[in-house]
Amino acid sequence: MPKAVWNGAVLAESETHEVVEGNVYFPPEALNRDYFKDSDKHTYCGWKGEASYYNVEVDGELNADAAWYYPDPLEAAANIKDHIAFWRGVEVS
Repeated sequence: MPKAVWNGAVLAESETHEVVEGNVYFPPEALNRDYFKDSDKHTYCGWKGEASYYNVEVDGELNADAAWYYPDPLEAAANIKDHIAFWRGVEVS
């Protein structure tokens, strides 16, 4: 079962997930919301659409923009709507 861990905390864990371009996308209900704060960052992908980001904070340590998701993806990426992926040192195994 895939899980995302940073700074010793399990950020997300789920038997169901999607893999796109080598990234595991966790369903929104898999997140431990205690560690997530909205970010102002947005990026755009030509086939997925606009991504929004979360900052991750564990034990007072901030990992800025460490998680992203597509709240309103383009049709080709509809399967990852609201699913969350990670980078910036978050270990997904």
